[in-house]
Order: sequence, then structure tokens, then C-alpha cells
Amino acid sequence: MWNYEKRLQYPVKITQTNPQIAQVIISQYGGPDGELAASMRYLAQRYTMPYNTVAGVLTDIGTEELAHFEMICAIVYQLTRNLTPEEIKESGFDKYYVDHTLALWPQAAGGIPFNACEFQSKGDVITDLTEDMAAEQKARTTYDNILRLVKDPDVCDPIRFLRAREIVHFQRFGEANRKDCSKSKHKNH
Repeated sequence: MWNYEKRLQYPVKITQTNPQIAQVIISQYGGPDGELAASMRYLAQRYTMPYNTVAGVLTDIGTEELAHFEMICAIVYQLTRNLTPEEIKESGFDKYYVDHTLALWPQAAGGIPFNACEFQSKGDVITDLTEDMAAEQKARTTYDNILRLVKDPDVCDPIRFLRAREIVHFQRFGEANRKDCSKSKHKNH
């Protein structure tokens, strides 16, 4: 059971709309290495995890990824709110707008819809934790790429926060793999 605090994990206060930036950021909403895939991956993997401490790590991080998903939604929403039809056309946001107006819909920056095939859950301790560590690094790289493209400090601030959390999650999964799962390397799970 979760307790939901009705606030973002980190504040998002974007003052200038920018649908071009939104088209880049949206990849962390529903793209191949985004927050939706991460939360679903970890919350699904926890059920077959034979070690309670590691299942707890998966639950903790999976829940935090939902908070990151919410932050990405806030960023995309704030970048696209109240756009005029002219701004939508000029920015190239018109293709998205035709299908979704200014609502949030999970897709990659290239327009590919979210697909559960983006993540894996095998039920094998080492396989799943290795998948999780790789996922965190891919998300970090995506945030690095966003930071190379985006210069708006209002956008970069929460993106830097999210990037830092990917590093922490990578470390926690690595620790779980080394400490809690070392005995499983000689067993079949």
C-alpha cells in the first residue's frame, strides 16, 4: 500500500511554453527508456524476487519511478499548456496535437507509442537485476541527451534531479545484486 503525497517529488515550475522541448522530454514519459517502463518493470519483478530485501528495493524504486513519471507529465504539460494553433503548427507539434490535442499520451520522442515490449521481467534474480541496472543507465543517458539539447533552466533543473536519481537507482540495484543475491549465482531460479 502506498501513501500518496499530493505534491511532486521535486518542483516543476516552467514559465515559458516550448512544444519543441516537450517533444524531446516526452520520451521519458513513454519512450523505450522512460519512467513508465521503469515503474512497470520494477513493480512486476518484485513478485518473483525470492529475496525480501531485494523485493523491497524493487518496490521502493518502482514507486519512485511513478513519482518521476508524474514529474515528466508536469514538465510536458507546462511546456504545452495554452498553445495557440499557430504555435502548434510552427513548432511541429501538430502531428501529436491531431491525435491527442494537448493531453498527455505515452510515446517516444520519435512518435512511437509506449509498448510493454520495452522492458523485461524474467523471474531470474541476476537477469532481472542486470536488466534493471542497464535500464537505469539508459535512462541516465537519455537525460544526458536531453540536457545537451535543452538550455531552459526551468526545464533543466528537474531533469538534473531525475538524472541524479537514475544514478542512485543504478547503485542500489548493483548493491542488491552483489550483497543480497550473491548466493543465488549457483542456483537455478
